[in-house]
Amino acid sequence: EVRLVESGGGLVHAGGSLRLSCAASGLAFDDYAMGWFRQAPGKEREGVSCISSTDGSTYYTDSVKGRFTISSDFAKNTVYLQMNSLKPEDTAVYYCAALYGTTWYVDIPLYPYQGQGTQVTVSS
Repeated sequence: EVRLVESGGGLVHAGGSLRLSCAASGLAFDDYAMGWFRQAPGKEREGVSCISSTDGSTYYTDSVKGRFTISSDFAKNTVYLQMNSLKPEDTAVYYCAALYGTTWYVDIPLYPYQGQGTQVTVSS
């Protein structure tokens, strides 16, 4: 059984930082592209950042470029999202997702495995 378990969310003031973690089990982590998505109240889920399992290529949505960094630890089967200079508009539930293959995609429906999410709240 594939499991993705997110952690690291919380309440932070604007300008602060959080590091989200997603621990994967039940899959060959090296064979999966990983993505972070978020959903704010009343909005659709959007792609935040993705990473390839082979060449380390990454994607960031425009609103987080220069502030967020995605990385993978293959020894721990874990993907991270370091979030700096947080803004109130970053408030959302953040989800981790896994897609078999080396290439990431931004469309979350393509990801068959998703975690339960972790809440990130940024106060102004």
